[in-house]
Amino acid sequence: MQCQAFLSKSFSNLTKASLFKPTLLGSMFSAYQHSKHVTTTNLQTVSGDTPQADVLHKRKFGSRVFILNRPNVLNALDLSMIRNMTPQLQAWNESDLCKVIILKANGKKAFCAGGDVKRVVELAKKEKNGEVGAKPLQFFEEEFQLNHLIATLDKPFVAFMDGITMGGGVGLSVHAPFRIATEKTVFAMPEVNIGYFPDVGGSFFLSRMDGEIGTYLALTGSRLHGIDVFLSGIATHYVPSQRLSYLEDRLSELESDDHEVINAAIEDFVSEPQQNHIYSLSGDIRKAVDRCFKGNTVESIIDALTKEEDKTWSKEVINTLLKGSPTSLKVTLRELRKGKQMVITDCFKMEYKLVQKFLEKSDLIEGVTALLVDKREPKWNPSKLDDISDDEIEKFYFESSEKHHLNLLNIRSFENYPYSRFALPTEEEIQKVVTGETPDAGSVSMTQQEVVDFFLKDRKAKIGVREKVLEVLNRKTTQIDGQEGLKWVDDIKIK
Repeated sequence: MQCQAFLSKSFSNLTKASLFKPTLLGSMFSAYQHSKHVTTTNLQTVSGDTPQADVLHKRKFGSRVFILNRPNVLNALDLSMIRNMTPQLQAWNESDLCKVIILKANGKKAFCAGGDVKRVVELAKKEKNGEVGAKPLQFFEEEFQLNHLIATLDKPFVAFMDGITMGGGVGLSVHAPFRIATEKTVFAMPEVNIGYFPDVGGSFFLSRMDGEIGTYLALTGSRLHGIDVFLSGIATHYVPSQRLSYLEDRLSELESDDHEVINAAIEDFVSEPQQNHIYSLSGDIRKAVDRCFKGNTVESIIDALTKEEDKTWSKEVINTLLKGSPTSLKVTLRELRKGKQMVITDCFKMEYKLVQKFLEKSDLIEGVTALLVDKREPKWNPSKLDDISDDEIEKFYFESSEKHHLNLLNIRSFENYPYSRFALPTEEEIQKVVTGETPDAGSVSMTQQEVVDFFLKDRKAKIGVREKVLEVLNRKTTQIDGQEGLKWVDDIKIK
């Protein structure tokens, strides 16, 4: 079909462009408009000429595997897929025979390019008197329930993010204890470009990324590619795509559901650090991101960008911001600031409330209609940041009551991910070692090599630790006068 050819061409042109040049990603949501609402058959095994379903199930020894199976639409997530996965995931989580759960996808381009927002908008348009009914909300309710379930499983859950991973695909993977990036991984949360906001727990995980990286990614919709998805902390491991089948076999053979055992098995397949690779959010760009995106208003962020010395970079970021929905930008920033102080259950509940507000009054319907149906530039209302105040955003989107409340499938919650030790150390962890706030680290005035050695031991010589720690130390520390020890310093603002 012509539309499918357009999709193939669009995504084949994805390049490993650095984040020096943020790009508008509204076109990424084109995958949603081709979603077919086919009732999914729950298949327990996959072999030979088994009839194909939207999500396939496979058992192999101790592993249980979900396979997203809509490659012609970049494995876009719809309600039938969610309803296929949720009850089976609950059953596997209770099974003594299940040792590890794996989520992967068929197709060469995408893990999952997003959720079926077009269908939701179609249902919302049919609602009478402008009220948001239950039907448009069903997708989000059950999607968030599945996302939270993945985050709170007892069984180890491993997501193979082998391809485009955006929106709904991020929700299926980012909350898992094990998240595998490959050279094919393309990560983004580009919701502001269709008049929406980062959901699927975005208020939780984006707000907990190093510095202001999460704020930057959320407001610009910029992409991360390959190993940068690992270096940023979104993925816990980086494994070449051709090794994934061997990794799956290894995981299937394990007789333990201990997370430490699963982690050790994955580490046997990871790739060595790429020589001469420069992390796209490191160095001066990272300093600029932290300086500019620490503001609590979109206007202050843009003002800070105008004062940057690197005018090429800052102008492109400003242009990207100004293309997004003003309402979405302001809601997104406030959502992230609030989410940083919330437990994960409250983040999902806040996002479910925001969904209702966006379906009732926002740019979502216009953005989806313009970009996915009419193929035109959206006409945001209001069209300028100055035309809507932060007080208006707070009162309507956050303080006013909602008609429907999110009921999650369990009551488990946490302030920080319980399995973060399987990822690279965060910048906050590194800072606490340098400043002497980590009791086990020893001396307050540690040398650079001592800090690196501490984290190599703490992370059991995990590949990538040395590079991550050195990047942070080179950017955030200076040597104490007359000593070999390090001192943590705040970035000096460029005048």
